[in-house]
Amino acid sequence: MMPQEQYAHRSTLSGSEGPHVYKVGIYGWRKRCLYFFVLLLMILILVNLAMTIWILKVMNFTIDGMGNLRITEKGLRLEGDSEFLKPLYAKEIRSRPGSPLYLQSDRNITLNILNEDMKPVTQLVTASDGIRARGNNLEVVSNKGKLLFSANDKEVVVGADRLRVLGAEGAVFPASLETPYVKAEPFHHLRLESPTRTLTMEAPKGIEINAEAGGLEASCRTDLRLDSTDGEIQLKAANVKLPQLPRGSYSPSAPRQNVFEICVCASGKLFLSQAGSESTCQANNNICL
Repeated sequence: MMPQEQYAHRSTLSGSEGPHVYKVGIYGWRKRCLYFFVLLLMILILVNLAMTIWILKVMNFTIDGMGNLRITEKGLRLEGDSEFLKPLYAKEIRSRPGSPLYLQSDRNITLNILNEDMKPVTQLVTASDGIRARGNNLEVVSNKGKLLFSANDKEVVVGADRLRVLGAEGAVFPASLETPYVKAEPFHHLRLESPTRTLTMEAPKGIEINAEAGGLEASCRTDLRLDSTDGEIQLKAANVKLPQLPRGSYSPSAPRQNVFEICVCASGKLFLSQAGSESTCQANNNICL
């Protein structure tokens, strides 16, 4: 109950000078409304306190962090699966020792490196249709620091000891190919082919074609030419066969026969000689000198 204050007031308006008593306080429906609001406020405070305790219990708030998030001396540590609805800015992201690091997204994952103007200079996008990388230079280095692959606007460098192309159709080069060594896999054939154009092999100090455990075959549609401007063309083999040479015809009535004999010198040089009733290679023996 609120205290009631009473005080005497002497009226100067009326002729009587008897004291008048005024009562000060809250009575009636105002008093009941005040009690109702005080009770409602106490209920809201209790509900708020209960909700706060429940949230702290559910979110697992402790002095070290909340839920899967822990605050350590080295930074923040997340345990279990974590979902980020907004951009994440961090200096370093790593997994626990001995555990892998998974980055998962329903759309794509984009890694950007920005310059001073906040524009991306290097970008890596992993999407459902493939992986795209953008930058001035792309390098792949082994654990020992050896360059395995490098690509920029000027050239593509493969630093591995061996480049393997596993496709059934091999490798297609629309322009020139510069390499010091071309070798097939063991027990596989090596084939250099140009289906619609010419195949040219050039080297300032010679070209060596070697088949250690098999044969060597060169075929073309029109002409096969072996040119040597300053040197020789040597065919080193136990047998040299020319099975498809045209054969000349002999006629006794013709004064001069259009028949030639292929002669070979001791050095392996081949030359043609006018055919006769006997071998004419000895007559042209001065060519072998």
